[in-house]
Amino acid sequence: MDLFGTDPSANLLPYDGLVNYHGPILSPEQTQAYFETLLHTIPWKNDEAVIFGKRIITARKVAWYGDSAFSYTYSGTTKQALAWTAELAALKSRVEHITGTRFNSCLLNLYHDGNEGMAWHSDDEKSLASDSSIASISLGAEREFRFRHKHHEDKAAVLLESGSLLVMQGRTQTHWLHSIPKSKKIKTPRINLTFRTMR
Repeated sequence: MDLFGTDPSANLLPYDGLVNYHGPILSPEQTQAYFETLLHTIPWKNDEAVIFGKRIITARKVAWYGDSAFSYTYSGTTKQALAWTAELAALKSRVEHITGTRFNSCLLNLYHDGNEGMAWHSDDEKSLASDSSIASISLGAEREFRFRHKHHEDKAAVLLESGSLLVMQGRTQTHWLHSIPKSKKIKTPRINLTFRTMR
């Protein structure tokens, strides 16, 4: 498994998709300020999923924002988007400037510590624009982000630094799964913002 550097033009995937890691795009001071503000002002709620017909409540918390009251359905549950806060609008503008892509929504995740992770999945719901970019900002604890091809043995990984930007594009969601493994060594929270384009 390879841990990649921070050349934003380098594709982390060997084929069937495009993932670019930009490294930190915020200063340490900006990163800390955004982390503290979002941690204490976002109306975080435990995520829900329906697995084999059973409703599961996760320890990880989420929030959903957008240009309008978009409905977003994943894992058998539906969320209604809230209006952008000043901080989220500023981060969206920064990401759009760097990527040259327009986003209309953002799913926020709060991982309290390394006991909370994300299982293998793809962000390929029908409500998302087909093959659209997903831009992810990480704030707080550094976490490993893994990729696994859906039909082959190929894998990749990157360590997401606080204040960093990762962009998944093209056919990535069609051909690859991604996850955040749990780690007992991580004792502090991480906030993840994933900017998306809804249909």
